[in-house]
Amino acid sequence: MAERRVVITGLGPVSPIGVGKDQFLASLRSGRVAVDGIRAFDAAEFPCRIAGEIAEFSCKDYVPKSYRKSIKVMARDIELAVVAADCAVRDSGLKTKGVSDGEITVDSTRLGVNIGAGLICPDLNELTFALASASNDGQFSLEAWGREGMNNLTPLWLLKYLPNMLACHVSIIHDAQAPSNTITCAEASSQLAIGEAWRTIKRDCADVCLCGGAESKVNPMGLLRQDLIGRLTRSHNDSPASAVRPFDAKRDGTVIAEGGAVVVLEDLEHAKRREGRIYGEMIGLGAGFGTHDFLNPDRNGDALAVVLEKALADAQVEACDVDLVVAFACGLPEHDRVEAQAIARVLGDVPVTSIKSHYGNNGAGSGALDVAAAALCLSEGFVPGTVNCEQVDPACPVNVVRRTEDRRVNTLLTVNYSLSGGQCTALVFRRWAG
Repeated sequence: MAERRVVITGLGPVSPIGVGKDQFLASLRSGRVAVDGIRAFDAAEFPCRIAGEIAEFSCKDYVPKSYRKSIKVMARDIELAVVAADCAVRDSGLKTKGVSDGEITVDSTRLGVNIGAGLICPDLNELTFALASASNDGQFSLEAWGREGMNNLTPLWLLKYLPNMLACHVSIIHDAQAPSNTITCAEASSQLAIGEAWRTIKRDCADVCLCGGAESKVNPMGLLRQDLIGRLTRSHNDSPASAVRPFDAKRDGTVIAEGGAVVVLEDLEHAKRREGRIYGEMIGLGAGFGTHDFLNPDRNGDALAVVLEKALADAQVEACDVDLVVAFACGLPEHDRVEAQAIARVLGDVPVTSIKSHYGNNGAGSGALDVAAAALCLSEGFVPGTVNCEQVDPACPVNVVRRTEDRRVNTLLTVNYSLSGGQCTALVFRRWAG
């Protein structure tokens, strides 16, 4: 039996620069930046007061009417994944239970879901009220929490904040009965999820997979964590559009953001039979682990270099065949340096771009957005510029694409890694020639 080939047939980006493929593509081409002052909560007392936020949307517009009551138990991260999946399925032309009241064009027992998720922040107003009711003389009491505090949370409170609920809701809405999995490895989550979906189809456990990831870091706890760790820029509150500067000599941190994407991976023969549009083919995966300590990357980029080599070997392509790298780079001085050196070591003088300059770090959703951008590079024949990279840092020896340009891309590689923990991944895609 011939090895199964897997292609991308649907894109569902949900990002600060656009919801859905068309808005996302237009923003990438134009170089639009969506970093601005935080509106979701009062950030006046924080050292960094800017973020990449998504314009308001109504989740009920993206779920069947019969499912709208379930929105009450969806945290922001879950809503993002649900919206992304709806956009991806509709873009693919597939008919699932989630988008059609009539004809269904995919066997539900052969439809899988793999979603990357992060640490979901609870509603602080709801949580702090419950905590306040569990105090004795101003001190938190476990006894009072069990007796009174927990009673001030809704019975289904926890279901809003479990990371697996992103994949759970997407699976239920679209009646996906093949393997449904969740990966929680911080920023590496969504590309690892896409890699697992790719393998699921290749080993004939599914014909179609909805895969990707989503996260919102735009909340007080998300902002506080990233600032205490020292990852956020504090020098661009008055100039947010220039805050995120991947590979730039003056980069001094990133900003929090929200968003993610779901892409439809499909067995090639299945896609051909229904005459589905093909954005590109996924041909390789590399994954590994390496870190200097919990918060910092491997100093020499050895682990990431090994992952890049694994991806090339898996795809059976040479380094000289790679036309573009969609890098993770989000403007962190040390992480950008290590990533650049690993890319240069393995791939040489390959063109490199980073789209996080448009909106910042959206955690578990970041890698899926990179894959959505990669698919558009292959299908549309262009390379988005790395916004705000005015002068490439000599410590980052890569050929950074700084301005959007039309260019045919045949083979590209995406790089993704967790800022805390050391998980690394690289995916290889090639242009579909028909």
